[in-house]
Amino acid sequence: MRFIDEAVVTVKAGDGGNGIASFRREKYVPRGGPDGGDGGTGGDVYVIADDNTNTLVDYRYTRRYDAMRGENGHSKNCAGKGSDIVYLSVPVGTTIIDTETDEVIGDMVEIGQTLLIAKGGDGGLGNTHFKSSTNQAPRKATSGFEGELKILKFELKVVADVGLIGMPNAGKSTFIRQVSAAKPKVADYPFTTIVPNLGVVDIGRHRSFVMADIPGLIEGASEGAGLGIRFLKHVARTRRLLHIVDIQPIDGTDPVNNARIILNELERFSPELANLPQILILNKIDQVIDPEELDELCNYIVAELGWTGMVFRTSTLMGEGTDAVKYHLMNEIERERERELEEPLFAEAQKERFERLEAEVRRNTEAQREAYRAARKAQREGTDLVEDDSLDNDSFDDDDDVEVVYAP
Repeated sequence: MRFIDEAVVTVKAGDGGNGIASFRREKYVPRGGPDGGDGGTGGDVYVIADDNTNTLVDYRYTRRYDAMRGENGHSKNCAGKGSDIVYLSVPVGTTIIDTETDEVIGDMVEIGQTLLIAKGGDGGLGNTHFKSSTNQAPRKATSGFEGELKILKFELKVVADVGLIGMPNAGKSTFIRQVSAAKPKVADYPFTTIVPNLGVVDIGRHRSFVMADIPGLIEGASEGAGLGIRFLKHVARTRRLLHIVDIQPIDGTDPVNNARIILNELERFSPELANLPQILILNKIDQVIDPEELDELCNYIVAELGWTGMVFRTSTLMGEGTDAVKYHLMNEIERERERELEEPLFAEAQKERFERLEAEVRRNTEAQREAYRAARKAQREGTDLVEDDSLDNDSFDDDDDVEVVYAP
């Protein structure tokens, strides 16, 4: 199944049914008076967070969803039947955005959470409502109101407490395999991970947190190189970032320079994201046999980076040092959760920080998408906006419009 983390859909709530003008006609009841019923209400459209859904791929092919209109009213003061509600299932972590106003309508962060995204129209009034002492036989009835029509953007960000960042082949996927039940693909070539992977790290009884492994970054990612920053937004909800550094890269590059590239790309893409608490993981220590040489190399990396935060040494392949990392993370996350419960001001500050971070990530992602499209357009038109013809990454290309009307 393809991993799709963005989709634009059109939703149309049902129109209300029309009220009718009708009169009571019954034997031995002359001048029975008006008895026209009201129209039924149109169907609403809701989204529901479903833990059995993990991608927005369905909304790439079915892009329009229509609720049914309400029934017209009937005689004998019978109202028309209201239409059924339409539910659209989305993964937990989906943000619903109104494309016209760029307003965030809601954030689906809990399993079973529902959100009204298009309100059905009210039914029209039957002529019963218009009778009076001076108008005892009204022939007036009103039409139903139109249901809301909206063009919405569904944007999926995985919900995780910890995000893994680093260069391709730094050992991120192997790390998450060691500490959780997740089984992402692992191989000896770059960009093995091309979609985010989630794993639940189980520490013990009622102690666990969620970890997200995102595709590796390379130099120029903030400008679209490699997989670009398409998936970097998935760490926008995390509390901590694990920066995994390969201390002896197979391609002979400098681990200090590789770490700086990641830090620079984070800063260029989102200063707010770069300010998230980070833990440095010096990985693949099994590649250095001499303990003194290992100490010298690790100390050199930490000193050159000027790193003042936590540092761990691991061999994700052998499972060495990973337990210490996950226990440290669990303790940090639990302390932060408890503080949020005990200190409302801190909880509010955390909420505002995440909102700022998500807004900044959304703006920057959209800016990169627009720049990419402009470059592709310039390339097709033969202008000199781009210097080469290497823009063959279709990460930000929109699919051809395919409109299928969903009528339950």
